[in-house]
Parts: sequence; C-alpha cells; structure tokens
Amino acid sequence: MNRLARAVPYLQALPLSAVFVVFFAVPIVLVVVVSFFDYETYQLLIPAFSLENYREVFSEDVTYRTYLMTVEFCAITWAITVTLGFLIAYFLAFQVRSATWQMVLLLGCSIPFWTSIIIRMIAWIPLLGRNGLVNQLLISLHLASKPQEWLLYSPFSVIMGYVHLYTLVMIVPIFNSMMRIDRSLIEAAVDAGARTSQVMRTVILPLSKTGVAIGSIFVIAMVMGDFVTVDVLGGGQVASVGKQIATQLSYLQFPPAAADAMVLLVAVIVMIALLMRAVDIRKEL
Repeated sequence: MNRLARAVPYLQALPLSAVFVVFFAVPIVLVVVVSFFDYETYQLLIPAFSLENYREVFSEDVTYRTYLMTVEFCAITWAITVTLGFLIAYFLAFQVRSATWQMVLLLGCSIPFWTSIIIRMIAWIPLLGRNGLVNQLLISLHLASKPQEWLLYSPFSVIMGYVHLYTLVMIVPIFNSMMRIDRSLIEAAVDAGARTSQVMRTVILPLSKTGVAIGSIFVIAMVMGDFVTVDVLGGGQVASVGKQIATQLSYLQFPPAAADAMVLLVAVIVMIALLMRAVDIRKEL
C-alpha cells in the first residue's frame, strides 16, 4: 500500500511527461542528430558524423553579422517593449480603478492579435511605403522634401513590426505582477512622504521584476526565432538567424539549418538563464 501511495505522484505526472518527451525532447534530439549529418545541395540527407555544419556557423563572417543583427533586433525590441509594457501596465493597474475597465482596455490591446501575423505585417506597408501615409504626412508638413526610403524594408521597419507584435506579450505579465502588489505598501510609502517617482522606484518596480522577467523571456525567445517579420518588412534587405534558417530549409539544406537552430537555441537558453539568475520567476508561477 505504501509503495502504491508513493507511486501515485509519478503516475499523475506520467501523461504530461509523455507529452513533453514526444513533442519536445524527441524533436530536439532529432534536430541535434541531423545537425551532424552531411548534405549536398538539393539532395536528401547523408547520414554521417561531421562537424562541418558547426564549423561553417562559427567561421563565416556573414553568419557572425547575421547573429549580431539578430541580437541587436532583440535588444532594441526588448528595450522598447519593456518601457511601453511597464507604462501601459502601470496605467491599467493603478490609474484605472474599475476592474471592468481594466479588462476592457486590456482586451482592446489584444484586438490586433485576432488577425493573422502576416496580415498585421502587411498592414505596415501602406503606412511606411514610399507613397505611404507616413511619407505623405512628412512631405505635407514640410518635414521631408522627398519620400524616406528607410521607413520600409529596413531595420527600422522590422523593429516596428516586432514592437507591434510583442508589446502585449510584455504588458500581460507585468500587469499581472502589479495587480498582486499590496496597495497598503504604496499608501504607506505615500504617507511617509515618498513622491510618485520614489514610489515607482522603491515599491512598484522591485515588486514588478518577476513580470518584467517573464515578459522579457517571451519577447527574447520570439524575436530571436522570428522570420516572418523579417521576410515581410525586411523585403530581402534585412537578415536574421530565423530568416537564414528558413532560407536553408527552402533549399533543402537541413543539416546546416539544424546546426544554426541548435546554436540559436543555446543562445536563447543562455539569455533566459541570465534573466532567471537575476529574478526568481518561480514566485509568479
């Protein structure tokens, strides 16, 4: 009887463990195995054990520049989304008193996510294009003498797309953390003579770090692996690791794509590990 009682927790965890193994562990193992295969252009895989794919990743200048550009996209997008996410979450949590209106406004932020990601990215083209609304406005206000080419099919447009896509991903966990803050702490700080900026810095920000960390993990992971935004808004003029992997797959170059994917996975894991060392997200889970 005691053995059966000890086995119950393991039996309860068995279904979820099986799903984890089948849909996560096995695919990762397969990608690792394929990353060591040999290949020939437009041909099937050649089973072998070769380090050539990883040697290409770490020896080509183009690959280094691509990874550097991806990290830059990630850093800039994170900085913008964490700023917007914190401010919007603060407004919803502390300035909007009604819980109903909080939910309504939060739902309003999610309305763009009801459509396809490709449609949302294409929607930026009429705005940022050479004859788009933004260029027409700049010219009509005499802020520019001619259409600005850098607005579209450039790193700027890609970052705009990322911010559009992932700001909500940052808002939700920060808002959740702020809603858990005991309001008596803020009242005590105000009664002690703290200004709004001091309350923000000493009370709200430290107690919201977990939400910031969770949102950061989501944003970093999605930006590092994204290729749709770069494909649509980059117009072939901007490169990223995700786009590079997608291109390799389109040419049936599965081993180098797998090697790039594994290097990208390790890079993302390192970034997430650094975040988790700074903030204990288990408090939020």
